[in-house]
Amino acid sequence: MGLTPNLVTIIGAAGVVISALYFYPRGQLYAGSVVITVFALFDMLDGAVARANDSGSAFGAFLDSTLDRVADASILAGLTWWFIGGGDDPLLAGLTLFCLISGFMVSYIKARAEGLGVNCDVGVAERTERLVIILVAVGLSELGVPYVLAGGLWLLAGMSLLTVLQRLVETRARLNDPTYVDVTRAEERGAEGTGDTVGEA
Repeated sequence: MGLTPNLVTIIGAAGVVISALYFYPRGQLYAGSVVITVFALFDMLDGAVARANDSGSAFGAFLDSTLDRVADASILAGLTWWFIGGGDDPLLAGLTLFCLISGFMVSYIKARAEGLGVNCDVGVAERTERLVIILVAVGLSELGVPYVLAGGLWLLAGMSLLTVLQRLVETRARLNDPTYVDVTRAEERGAEGTGDTVGEA
């Protein structure tokens, strides 16, 4: 069978989750960041594998997006665990939790907008930017760089909040555009029309 895109996605996501929840709660921030980066880069190969094998699929894209959310959450969950435990920093624990929630909101707003038939690709904090900020900040913090972890988290929180606001404004503008067609209502009308036709037959 070989290495399929979905298998690459699963291995990459599982590696990130296990690494984040193993290393970070133990305070092994540098080692954890390095291992997570390796698996995150591996996860990004699924698209290349799909193109090389001409095996891309809608389910593959769905699986990739779903597991990306799980992987991202595990990184911030592991970091929150550390701050609550050995890191003993309730403020940064709360800030990390905010980053986790706002990261989910960034992705959810885009997915919901697309479900309503409008594009929503705006924002300063896409997934790649968020990963780079958090992994670099966490990794450098154990090397003794002062304030880099707190600074990285505040930066991530601010960028995530800004992206949420940008996407809310953009989606509102697109949905209020006079040319917008509500795809959900159109589908409902289509289904009702099909039902009427079948009933008459």
